[in-house]
Amino acid sequence: MTYSSSLALGRAQYSGAHNRNSISFRVKAKSLGPVSNTIILIVLVCLLGLLYLSQVTETNVYGFRLNSLEQQQASLKNENANLEVASAQLQSVGQAQNSVVAKNMVTITPSASAIN
Repeated sequence: MTYSSSLALGRAQYSGAHNRNSISFRVKAKSLGPVSNTIILIVLVCLLGLLYLSQVTETNVYGFRLNSLEQQQASLKNENANLEVASAQLQSVGQAQNSVVAKNMVTITPSASAIN
């Protein structure tokens, strides 16, 4: 190899490296495009909608259970009131028969009077 060819070879290598920054490397930041952003937003809106619907459905189920229990409570209150009235009636008949006034009463036999 001659001096001129080695000099030319050195210049070719140097000229190929001209305007290159060999010290720092730039990393290109990755970002999502507008289509990807739109798709992600649609998926998020759908998920939030499903969450909302599940909460509303759960609330309605509790409302139906509460309504059923309130109806059952009302029927039990009516039944209790009826039983209290029946109990009072049964107790009053027994107390009337066992009272001092009822024991002092005289039984009367029906007379044979005919109305013409």
